[in-house]
Amino acid sequence: MPFFQYGQKEMDYLKSKDKKLSEAIERIGMIQREVIPDPFSALISSVVGQQISNKAAATVWNRLSALLGSITPERIAQVDLMEIQGCGMSERKAGYIKGIADAAMDGAVDFRTLDKLRDEEIIQKLSSLHGVGIWTAEMLLIFSLCRPDVVSYRDLGIRRGMMNLYGLQELPKDQFERYRKRYSPYGSVASFYLWALAVK
Repeated sequence: MPFFQYGQKEMDYLKSKDKKLSEAIERIGMIQREVIPDPFSALISSVVGQQISNKAAATVWNRLSALLGSITPERIAQVDLMEIQGCGMSERKAGYIKGIADAAMDGAVDFRTLDKLRDEEIIQKLSSLHGVGIWTAEMLLIFSLCRPDVVSYRDLGIRRGMMNLYGLQELPKDQFERYRKRYSPYGSVASFYLWALAVK
């Protein structure tokens, strides 16, 4: 599995912008995060993992992969809802997966050219699909398309990491935005450190 690519340039930039983040980067060092380069299978994977543990998600994903052979819109279209549900998910979640495959098949979302769009356009397009919210689309930007500047306000871990980093009891949206702008254009790398700090 490939990793999100970043290096000393991004780390040095973030360190120069924020003293507290600089100390965290020094302490934690390089963070390796796996990515799924194919946006269609990445999106299906994130829907599978919604509201269940990582361990349970891995089990369901392995069953789905075994059922389909490869995670493509065509393969999903060939199996019925009950078979997908039989991999260990709710009927609603199986329906979301079928719906995403349908959107790919009929061209409502062209996953092959998704990387040509701007972040906001991708979020808008993907979050119009049933079962895909803005947060899921933002995670796809990082963990599939490797977009460099994503810091999600909707991610509890990122907000918690920010509060731990700066010693805050609460984090209003406008304050979050100030930090987010400070990390730009390498917000995604900052997000990795904020996630690491969330569990402190």
